[in-house]
Amino acid sequence: MRSVYLKILVWCFAALLLSLGAFIMVTRFVSGAAARGSFITDIHALQTAEAEEAYEAGGSAGLAAYLKRLHRFMREHDYVTDAQGKDLATGEDRSALLGLARPISEPPRQSQGRLVFVTTSGDGKLRLISAIDPPIGIGNLLPYYFLILAAVALVCWLLAVNIASPLRDLARAVERFGHGDLSVRLKSPRKDEIGELSRSFDRMAERIGTLMTSERRLLQDVSHELRSPLARLSLAAELVRTAPDRDAAVDRMTKEIDRLADLVGTLVEVARAEGDPAAARLEPLRLGALLQEVVADCRLYADSCGCDINMSDDVDVTLRANRELLRRAVENVVRNAIRYTPRGATVDVRTESAGESVRISVRDSGPGVPEELLPKIFQPFFRVDDSRDSSTGGVGLGLAIAYRAVSVHHGRLWAQNVNPGLNVWIELPVAA
Repeated sequence: MRSVYLKILVWCFAALLLSLGAFIMVTRFVSGAAARGSFITDIHALQTAEAEEAYEAGGSAGLAAYLKRLHRFMREHDYVTDAQGKDLATGEDRSALLGLARPISEPPRQSQGRLVFVTTSGDGKLRLISAIDPPIGIGNLLPYYFLILAAVALVCWLLAVNIASPLRDLARAVERFGHGDLSVRLKSPRKDEIGELSRSFDRMAERIGTLMTSERRLLQDVSHELRSPLARLSLAAELVRTAPDRDAAVDRMTKEIDRLADLVGTLVEVARAEGDPAAARLEPLRLGALLQEVVADCRLYADSCGCDINMSDDVDVTLRANRELLRRAVENVVRNAIRYTPRGATVDVRTESAGESVRISVRDSGPGVPEELLPKIFQPFFRVDDSRDSSTGGVGLGLAIAYRAVSVHHGRLWAQNVNPGLNVWIELPVAA
């Protein structure tokens, strides 16, 4: 059952059915006792006939003896009177009691807590008045009503627990999460709205935890990366004051400032790529034209590295993309391939269809990457060479920026070793 509303409705309906069934059972029990009234009517008719015979045979004394014997067995108070209410056994006036009594077939009246019935003899001369203790009083019914109340209370308690318990768990989880416990998760198996709320909290907590962990790691990496250029910049500043060739020292300082500016710029790009994906403006974009532009921009860099770029755009499709973000992603991948391609070799850029997606392949002829390190090359500041010497490449942000830019476009980016070199794949959905 996936709806809390329906669940509450069904549980309350079940509680009502249970209560109704219990009351019907009690009513049937009480009605069964009342149904035995026909048997009681026959007994009272027999008692009246016997009382009449005892009075005719033995007079008042015989009648009194009969009533005494009857009281010993029947546990009721019986009086035999004439039509005016005179007690034929004792001579007392029972007219008031006779006036209160009703035939046993009618709803009875009470006298001193007893039900009062009257039965008339066959010839209409005698009246048998019976004062009977109620067979089923309110005290007799109370245990049944308490049982019904307990059953309904149990059903209501189960309903309250079923709804309130997961909400309490959610409140405690939110409280723990608010106090810094980013690992708290609910993992609710429920399929209703409460379960969906719990899973929404888990997704939110997962996302926030990932972002905060990434932020801390990025802060640590930034502090590490900035330390070296700042140290070299301080040394260059000192050399400006003390070195005999100040022009060379100024050039060195300018170079370090450019490197630092480049690092800061790439960090800004990473922050933008990790921002709100909904903020990226997507528009129709021809993939072939974008690749040609990127290859043209990178060809000068390839010439300076002594390699060439070969492009094959047999598949030209339309994408919905942010032009600048996607262009920078592809350019970073191509430049990374150029950086590790030996002099005289070629970087191959081609496209191929993959169902409702298109794949861009960028292959270099370099040494490749150890298999265990392939998943890490898209992490910020990761380099296969642990050295921080800039001669081994950039600051380790190019592929990280590309990875995040492709993710914004709901695509995939991965790498695989080929012999020789490394092949980086970019898969993007084709616009409808």
